[in-house]
Amino acid sequence: MRPGVLGTDFFARDTATVARDLLGCVLVSTAGGETTSGRIVETEAYLGADDLGSHAATHGITKRNAVMYGPPGHAYVYFTYGNHHMLNFVTEPEGTAGGVLIRAIEPIDGVDAMLRRRAESRRSASPVAVRDVANGPGKLTAALGVDLSVNGEPLDGSATLSVLAARGPSLAVGTSGRIGLGSGHEAELRFYIEGDRHVSTARPGRRVPSRPRTKGVST
Repeated sequence: MRPGVLGTDFFARDTATVARDLLGCVLVSTAGGETTSGRIVETEAYLGADDLGSHAATHGITKRNAVMYGPPGHAYVYFTYGNHHMLNFVTEPEGTAGGVLIRAIEPIDGVDAMLRRRAESRRSASPVAVRDVANGPGKLTAALGVDLSVNGEPLDGSATLSVLAARGPSLAVGTSGRIGLGSGHEAELRFYIEGDRHVSTARPGRRVPSRPRTKGVST
């Protein structure tokens, strides 16, 4: 493991603590043979079976949530809303469910590749502003080339992803409820760097379901 890469001990801790401490760390991806990276500016913590917003709030281990119960310091990736991948880091000692959703990053390396991937994911030729290329969980996975093939991989750089320790002055950290959940959105488990322009623009609170389309009527 190269110098500066966070090891298992960093992730094998209380999930909310890890979520806060990840702010300012650098997430590196080598997906598709291209190196892209960004400073983590927004996270959300997801706990065990008592957390109604978590995938662990089930009757036990399932095929979908099994990675959350596995060894810490691995990627947990799932597909949601029919078109978005979500990247989480597994936390807590093995056997205890926990994960941190990476909600936004500030691009550092490989910005051109990130912009190209985002345009491809949108199937649009219209340009994407750098500040908007990875300011949301689905946006950042598209920008970094992260998909279900990364699920379960270690975060130590031996596979696709690695996380480098934060450097520099201490950060002003804000907290809020989580975003876009049907249940458990009230819990103050979202962490972000205050004043950072790369933080997502979504508002904390319950997910608002899209209105059903009436046949023959444009909405």
